Amino acid sequence: MSSITKMEDRIKKLRVPSDPAIVAQTGFFLAVRQIRRSNPWTNILIVSIMTLTFLNLVVVSGILVGLIEGAVEGIKSHYLGDIFISNSENKTYIEQSQNIISAARNLPGVKFVTARYIESGTIEANYKNKLRQTDMDDSVGASIAGIDPRNEEAVTQLSSLVIKGEFIEENDFDKVVVGAMLLSQYLDFDSPNFPVLDNVGIGSKIRVTIAGNTREVIVKGITKSKVDEIDRRVFFPEKQFRALIGRNDFNADEIVLRLERGVDPLAIKRTLINFGFGNYARVQTQEDAEPKFIKDMKKTFAILGNVISSIGLAVAAITIFIVIFINAITRRKFIGILKGIGIDGRAIEFSYILQSLFYAILGSLAGCVIVFLALKPYFDAFPINFPFSDGILVVSIEGVLWRIAVLIIATVMAGYIPARLVVRQNTLDAILGR
Repeated sequence: MSSITKMEDRIKKLRVPSDPAIVAQTGFFLAVRQIRRSNPWTNILIVSIMTLTFLNLVVVSGILVGLIEGAVEGIKSHYLGDIFISNSENKTYIEQSQNIISAARNLPGVKFVTARYIESGTIEANYKNKLRQTDMDDSVGASIAGIDPRNEEAVTQLSSLVIKGEFIEENDFDKVVVGAMLLSQYLDFDSPNFPVLDNVGIGSKIRVTIAGNTREVIVKGITKSKVDEIDRRVFFPEKQFRALIGRNDFNADEIVLRLERGVDPLAIKRTLINFGFGNYARVQTQEDAEPKFIKDMKKTFAILGNVISSIGLAVAAITIFIVIFINAITRRKFIGILKGIGIDGRAIEFSYILQSLFYAILGSLAGCVIVFLALKPYFDAFPINFPFSDGILVVSIEGVLWRIAVLIIATVMAGYIPARLVVRQNTLDAILGR
C-alpha cells in the first residue's frame, strides 16, 4: 500500500460522525469566522449587489405597476369616484335619479354625491372669421356635461385641474370650462383623426350645439388632466345645461359617490342594489367601472416587471455563485485541512450557506430601508410625469416579503452549490493543492 493511500485511510479514521446540532454549531462558527476575516470591501461589495438586486426586484416592477396605478388613481379621483352609477344599457339616462341620490346621501359612509348630465354635441370656434359660407367649419364633436360646481368639486376636485382661467360657478350662465384635448395648442401631435379647435383660449367665444339647440358661450377655464373623459369634455353649470337639453325631470346620466376613508365600496354597491336601484341604473365600484384597456395594461406591466426582476435575480445568483466559488477555491487547502482534522463536510457546506444567507438578509434589509423610507415617500410626493399618468411606486409588505424569500432562496442555492463542489473534492488533493 502506498504512503498516500495510508495517509488517506488515517484521515478517514480521524473523522467522527457528527450529529446535526454539532454540524450546525460548527458551521455557524466557521461562517462567523470567515465573515469577520474577510476583506471588508468584499463584504460591502456583496451586500451592495444584494441591495441592488432587491431594489431591482421591488422598484422596477413597482414603477411599472405604479405607471398604471397612477392612471387608475387619476380616473378614480377626478372621474369615477368610489361608486359610479350610469344609465342601463337600454336607457338614455338614469331613471329614478333623485331617489338614488337621496338614498345615497343618507347611507352611512357616503361622504359626497354629485350628478352629471351628459349629452353629445359639437363645439365650433372661429366662426366669425369665416370669409365664405363654403369654408369648412372649425368644429369638433365632444361630450358636453352639466354639473353642479360645488358638488362636483367636493367629489372630484375638478377645479384643481384648471390650468388656465377659472372654474365655473353655479350662476355662470353662458360660461364653460373646456378640456385641453379639444384645443390644438395643448396637443403635441397633429392627426386628421383627432380633430381639435384652433386659437381658442380664455375669453374666446365658441358655439355649442346640442340636440339642434345652439348656444354661444365664453371659455372661462381650461382643464388638463391625464383622464380622457375629462379632457374631451365641455362643462356647463347644471341649471343652464338642463334647460338647454330640456331635461326637466332631473334624471342624470352619471352619479358619482365619494366614500369615507375605510368604507367598503362593495358594501355600498350591494346596499344600493338591494334598494332596487339596480333595475334603473348600472351600479359599479370604481374597479368595476375601469376601462378594459386599463385592466389589461395592469396585467401586462405586472408580467413585464416580473420578467425584468427575474433577469436581475439570475444575475445576482450568478454573481454570488462566482464569489463563493472563488472564495472556496482559494481556500481549498484550508477546507482540506478542516476535513483532515475531522470537521464534517456538511458543517463546511453549512458555513457557506450561512454566509450567503447573511449577505442576502443584510442586502434585503438595506433595500427595505431605501424603499420604504426614501423611494416610496419621494415618489408619493413627486410622481413621475408619464404622458398618460402620474407614476407612483407601488409596493406592498406581502410583495416585498415574497421577493425577499425568492432572493434568499436563490442566494442560498448560489452559495451552496460551489461549496458542495469544493468540499466533495478529495481531501488529500485539497491539502496538497492538486
